[in-house]
Amino acid sequence: MTNWIVFDYGEVLSHRTAAIPKLAAAMGVSLETFEPVYWSVRDPYDRGCPDLEYWTSIGDQLGAKVDDALSAELTALDVAGWGQLAPGSLDLLQSLSDAGASLALLSNAPSAFGVWVREQEWSKLFKHTLFSGDVKVAKPDAEIFQLLLDKLGAQPDECLFFDDRQVNIDGARAVGIRAHLWDGAEAARAALA
Repeated sequence: MTNWIVFDYGEVLSHRTAAIPKLAAAMGVSLETFEPVYWSVRDPYDRGCPDLEYWTSIGDQLGAKVDDALSAELTALDVAGWGQLAPGSLDLLQSLSDAGASLALLSNAPSAFGVWVREQEWSKLFKHTLFSGDVKVAKPDAEIFQLLLDKLGAQPDECLFFDDRQVNIDGARAVGIRAHLWDGAEAARAALA
């Protein structure tokens, strides 16, 4: 029996970030130079390293000086870039909530993004949100799934988890959580039917 429906955020409920060109421009480098570096050091950021440390690590690789003001600007651009919900996501969440489903959000994301999400009206559709940056552990590690279960007060088989990455699906399944690879809101509706 499913007591909890748990969603990833990035590239599940949201579009892929649109901010990378703006971030590259703010750093004074080309998109082609910036993007691989942005992703190469993202895991530590998602696991709780401070904003300034993340942007400085990128700046160091690109030969760009990052101070507190630039770090704050880059963080704001980054958060905004991930802030666009994908078509159908809000309708899916609203219809599930209206039907009485208990919803939770589990995302590999920095703490700054978690702060922003919790300020959004749609975040009230979730009974619980858990961001890797806040707990300093990330998917697919078993520890973050156990933290989720503890927060929900749930057994693994009481949860259904949607994520766009197979490695995270495998991580959830390894602790007994039923997991479904994300293929859009309509496919999720079919999986839940």
